[in-house]
Amino acid sequence: MTLSNLPIYGEGDATLQAVGGLTGLQNLVETFYRIMKNTPEFRPLFDMHPSDIELTIDKLVSFLSGWMGGEKLFSKKYGPISLPQAHAHLIVTEKEKDMWLNCMAAALDELGYSEELKAYLLPQLAFPAERIRQVSAAKHGESV
Repeated sequence: MTLSNLPIYGEGDATLQAVGGLTGLQNLVETFYRIMKNTPEFRPLFDMHPSDIELTIDKLVSFLSGWMGGEKLFSKKYGPISLPQAHAHLIVTEKEKDMWLNCMAAALDELGYSEELKAYLLPQLAFPAERIRQVSAAKHGESV
């Protein structure tokens, strides 16, 4: 690819294609949860999830598919979603938000994604992560 026809992340499904389409996204999410489960610093996040991690994996893949410009699988499978409300029962502070983003960075690193993709994707993921943290703080109090 020349510089003039490089994908522009965030346009169409360029981000989804950059992670390898649905197959690559599935691999990324499975890697993300494996790292979360097996890395002591991320394990508290894993323990916040339901025991049926396969459903959790499918929900994240389905959400990210649409979020990355692909097919809106989440709404087709599970109906409408509000990420902050879906996580409102959890206590999410800056610590948990940062753990989530750092775990995703570790999964992207392990799978060898480009620095350009990581530089785009992680700040984009920080927006919904911050919104989840804000809703948690409003529900559970800022001090948690």
